[in-house]
This record gives sequence, structure tokens and C-alpha cells, in this order.
Amino acid sequence: MGLITETSLRAMLGSGRGLPNPFPIGAGDRVTPAAADFLKDRRIGLRRIAPEREAGESWAHGEHRGALIPVGVSNRHVHLSPSHVQALFGPDFDLHPLRGLSQEGQFAAKETVTLVGPKGEISGVRVLGPSRGATQVEISRTDGRKLGSTPAVRLSGDLAGTPGISIRGPAGTLGLDEGLIVARNHVHLSPDDAARLSVQHGDRLLLQSLGDRPIVFADAIARVNERFSLDFHIDTDEANAAFLRTGDFVRLVGINMSISDLFGGRKA
Repeated sequence: MGLITETSLRAMLGSGRGLPNPFPIGAGDRVTPAAADFLKDRRIGLRRIAPEREAGESWAHGEHRGALIPVGVSNRHVHLSPSHVQALFGPDFDLHPLRGLSQEGQFAAKETVTLVGPKGEISGVRVLGPSRGATQVEISRTDGRKLGSTPAVRLSGDLAGTPGISIRGPAGTLGLDEGLIVARNHVHLSPDDAARLSVQHGDRLLLQSLGDRPIVFADAIARVNERFSLDFHIDTDEANAAFLRTGDFVRLVGINMSISDLFGGRKA
């Protein structure tokens, strides 16, 4: 993370991510006095994240070693094509932004829909905007059990061969032949973030959660775009398993490595 200033902490609060308590500090981080007072005034402690490997072992190395990446937990939601917005909400309908999301230009809309599966329904599912080329429904595996469907684990936009689902809105119902997925966890990075962490688009990242239930996420896919902000996107099942909330952090521990590479050199 580098230098932690009061300005950077206020920016985190302003983005809606919040501040974790205690606030994790990496091995190479430095906290300014003003930032320390800012945290102290809010009764937020500091937790030093100690390196768990010697320099010669197979952890991530270089400037990205131990880098902290903010977490964004994604609840079930729907992306709609323009024509499907009209089908569900009426002719000439435009989505109404409720709040901005972590990625520039994207928003949670005021509008919600009901997902209808073979065995059940889930109402109040948020629509995200703006509309996109193909309609896509992202749920957790737990949601799939309630609906009676087994969604595929896919990156956003990779919809070929995925299950279908029915979506009900105030103006009508549509049936999708495909488009139901469990989103594969991934990390959004700007080109500057990617350069700082020595990451390229498509790299497989190993990330470790911090706290009471440390879990290593293997094969989180790096997605680099100039419009992106640094964020590790997981669904609610993954968040619950690792005791993570939006605004928490995970640690980058490897790039294009397997778990066996990561732990194979650890001494008993």
C-alpha cells in the first residue's frame, strides 16, 4: 500500500468501502501522524501484517509482495440488455441510479426483479447499470439451490452453454436460454495498479484473507482496464466462508502459482 495518509483514508470512506478495524498494515507501509490520529479518533486500531516466509521461499516477491487489495462482496444481481430493460419495465424505460459502484460508470439501479427457477423464486434482485449487450444473472451457489438450478462458474460475459432462468419485472416476464452464472472471483486493476503489483491481464492471483478464518483464494483472475479501480470481487458464499465484508482486505501472496507451489516449501 505504501504511504497511508489521512487523505487516502478519507477517500476510502468516501468510496463507501469503509475502514476495517483493525486496519491492516503491510511490511512496507508507513502511516503518517495525521492518518494515525484519524484512525485513533475513530477507535480503529492498527494491525501489522508480518511476512510469513523468508525471502528465498516461494511467496510473491518484489514490490507486490504482501500487497493488500480491497474486497468487494457482490450480492445476487442482474445485468440487462437494452431490449430486456424494455421487456421487464416497459417501453422507453431507463434505469434509475440508486448508488455508484466501485467501478467507474457502473451503478446499482433502483429497479429490482424476481428470479424464477424450477423450484423457487428470489425477489428483490437488484439490477445493475448501465445496460449491456447481453443479459446476465449472477447468483451464489446457495441461491442456485433455492431456485433449483446449478449455475456455472464463469467470468462475466462468458455465457455460452450456461443455464437459463426466468426474470419477472413489473411489465412482463422473459425467459433466458442461457446467462445464469456464479461469477468467478477476480481482481479489477487499473494499468497503474497492474504495473505496481507486476500483474498482467489474465494472470492468476493467489490471495489470502486476513483475520479469524484465513483462506487462500487460488486462481483469482486479473482483469486490467483503464476504467477499473483496484478491487477483489467475490460472492456472498465466498465472503461468508472467509469472514470477509466489503472494505476488508486480502493479501497478494502469489502470481501464476499453484497452492502446492505456495506451501510446498514450508518447513514442518
